[in-house]
Amino acid sequence: MLAQNIKLESWQADKFSMFIHFGLYSHLGGVWQGKQIERGYSEQIQSHAGIHSDLYAAEAAHFNPSQWNADSIVSLAKRAGMLSIVITSKHHDGFCMFDTETTNFNIVDATPFGRDVLKELSEACRRGGLNFGLYFSLIDWHYPQAYPISSHNADFITPEHHNYNKAQLKELLTQYGPISELWFDMGSLTYNQSKELRDLVHQYQPNCLVSGRLGNDQGDFCVMGDNQYPDYNLAVPWQVPASVYDETWGHRSWQRKVPIEDKVAEKVRSLVQTAARGGNYLLNIGPDAEGDITSHEREVLEGIGEWMAVNREAIYGTTPVSSTENEVLLAQKGDTLFAYVIDDAVPDKLILNGITQSVRTIDYLDQPGRLLSYTHRNNVVEILSSKPQVKTKEVRVLRLILDRPYVPEESEALRLTSRLALTPENAIPEYSFSGVDYYSSYRSTVGYAWNLISSASVSRTPTVMYTAHDAGKHMTLNWDGKDMSLVLEGGSPVTLPNSKIDWGPVFLNGPHSGFIHTPIADPALASADRDWGGTPWIQMELVDMGAFPKRPAGMFQNWYWLQELTAAENTEHLVQIPLNDGLAVYLNGKSVYVGNNPTKESGVYAMVLLKLRKGKNSLLVKYFNRFNTHVTMGVDAGIPQQLYLKTLPEVQFSVGQPVKITLSNEKGSPVHRGLTMTYVKLLLN
Repeated sequence: MLAQNIKLESWQADKFSMFIHFGLYSHLGGVWQGKQIERGYSEQIQSHAGIHSDLYAAEAAHFNPSQWNADSIVSLAKRAGMLSIVITSKHHDGFCMFDTETTNFNIVDATPFGRDVLKELSEACRRGGLNFGLYFSLIDWHYPQAYPISSHNADFITPEHHNYNKAQLKELLTQYGPISELWFDMGSLTYNQSKELRDLVHQYQPNCLVSGRLGNDQGDFCVMGDNQYPDYNLAVPWQVPASVYDETWGHRSWQRKVPIEDKVAEKVRSLVQTAARGGNYLLNIGPDAEGDITSHEREVLEGIGEWMAVNREAIYGTTPVSSTENEVLLAQKGDTLFAYVIDDAVPDKLILNGITQSVRTIDYLDQPGRLLSYTHRNNVVEILSSKPQVKTKEVRVLRLILDRPYVPEESEALRLTSRLALTPENAIPEYSFSGVDYYSSYRSTVGYAWNLISSASVSRTPTVMYTAHDAGKHMTLNWDGKDMSLVLEGGSPVTLPNSKIDWGPVFLNGPHSGFIHTPIADPALASADRDWGGTPWIQMELVDMGAFPKRPAGMFQNWYWLQELTAAENTEHLVQIPLNDGLAVYLNGKSVYVGNNPTKESGVYAMVLLKLRKGKNSLLVKYFNRFNTHVTMGVDAGIPQQLYLKTLPEVQFSVGQPVKITLSNEKGSPVHRGLTMTYVKLLLN
């Protein structure tokens, strides 16, 4: 485990890698029978063009990428400033770009080229000092015992197919030297299938990292959606897979291109946005039918390399810092603070808050030594940035050399009072990206953190409050760096006040497509007299609040439940809601619960505490379906209004000494899985 942690730290520091989509589809270049196939990605042309398997397989006899040169690829990656390469060993079409005993549908046996592309690139990476990683599709449209081809690529994996994948992975893990990461993609595996593949990778290559798209939260790092960039900081290692052309990953001979300068600027911004938030940027190219890199992609990577040659110290080995009031992204390395600014948006004055360290110098990395004027008062640095006098790339990097490493001010620290309640509302959420598979993924809250400070040296007796739904769960409470195992049992019952609540009529809307955590419109605008996603609401007749209507559902569908609640006073009320494959709950326009169903079991519910204000309240519930033929809906308000309060050991607070408290799942749980404790409240009496 120690070696794995060291490898993760090294992987996070590298920041910038090359992705290569290269396969039989490259030979077709997005064209079938003389027609440009514009639907979907070109590496999936077999599906999008409806090509029969035998006709597609016959194309291998014409695939001869004679211009393939692994050393040239490595040289281009290094000129771009990349430290790693990840290449497709097998995509969804099942064509293997390596010499395998499992099938003759591979580049050595089925093509006139007859060479092992992976072997050549792995050796070239070792010569060039780059890390070598592999993409591996978990679905296979060529293997007869695989699940039938679908339009969405997240198919189930049959037992025969699972064994087939394991055999190919064993070859890859034992015949191609050190592999830095195994980039699994698509499919919808069972938990045991995902865990078995993860264990297989670590068995043969303990230092090889596993991507989150293996599913079931088994990845060492989480992977965002294609060309998707989070606008939030993640508490775990993560990666953005991006392509030079967002429209495709595999080669497309008719790809529409924008000017090189514009494309370079676009991808530099994406790189900065990713690296500054602590992520790894995996940028894809697609070699053509001859195995060569198109001149446009080559020039784009070389343009990025020119920017990296000047600014690389602001990318590699940096750690993220929260944004300032100017929404300028910040990162740090040692005693240096970097501020990334967009050239055409540079104001006359940049303001950076929370700088408690002394500032030695400030300059731009592209104009080193040309020091900028600034003032530094009350921990606020105002920089007279001035517009550049020379032509530069759009993203410029300010470098602040401080007298000691930057430490963010604990501006969100809570003052310890006689009865302080720690809740999600006053916590700093810790995020990851969780998912059973690609389509059931969502931004998961994996923990809550609170920064406390006391004005006196005092002792407190913490108590944790939990629901019957959470009883028996094991959590981890970290108190100022020390882990405490927290078992939610043995608590004293506490009954919520019996306040009068009028539960109004129920309106349904759907189905709509979408993911778990993304509503189709602003939840604050949900109203029964206003269309939702272009669809009117339909009033439902329910016998009681425990009646759960079912609606037919297809894959990736969402139904919305809207209800108005009128409370006689400010109050709290527990409700139970069917989880299905995912659930999002909004109260008065604000998210109060998001979660998925990692076991895919039926009859699973979430218990949610609604904090109602006096008067009218709007409850919006989103039911997500991924695997079921029906969606179960309902809000059961008739459950016992019972909480439990458990006393924890006494703790000491010293005057003026900051204390950090975090609550997370039990140690050893999948790090990307959302917090299993649905109701969080910690009292410091």
